[in-house]
Amino acid sequence: MSVNKVILVGNVGKDPEVRHSLSGTLVAKFSLATNERFKDRRGEWQDRVEWHTIVAWQRLAEIVGEFVVTGSKVYIEGKLQTSSWEDRQSGQTKYRTEIVALDLVLLGGRGNGTGDSHQSHPGSAARPETPTENAEDLEDIPF
Repeated sequence: MSVNKVILVGNVGKDPEVRHSLSGTLVAKFSLATNERFKDRRGEWQDRVEWHTIVAWQRLAEIVGEFVVTGSKVYIEGKLQTSSWEDRQSGQTKYRTEIVALDLVLLGGRGNGTGDSHQSHPGSAARPETPTENAEDLEDIPF
């Protein structure tokens, strides 16, 4: 048995890009910042920010496009997915790892990450299987 599950809580780095794939499937892509605070060897506090690329499909992409903006605080549940392709100029194999969002909860007010609105938007409700296996769709989206 194996598990591929990611849970993130963070702030959106810039407004999501929402597009249609060549097959007509709606897809949204945005960056999410998470941070951790730790003490270094000298006992001083350090902050480390990690940036994640989030991809949402179909109905969840529609919700992301409508409600998620720069600065939004969100809770994401999803899975890690790595895709590869051959660079046309160099011929090298390139890799991209993203989090495919399956569920989303808005944790703050629209746009500023504050407030007390808590809206849950499960991407799994009434949606077919996420079409992330189709590499053609991923390569043709200019994000």
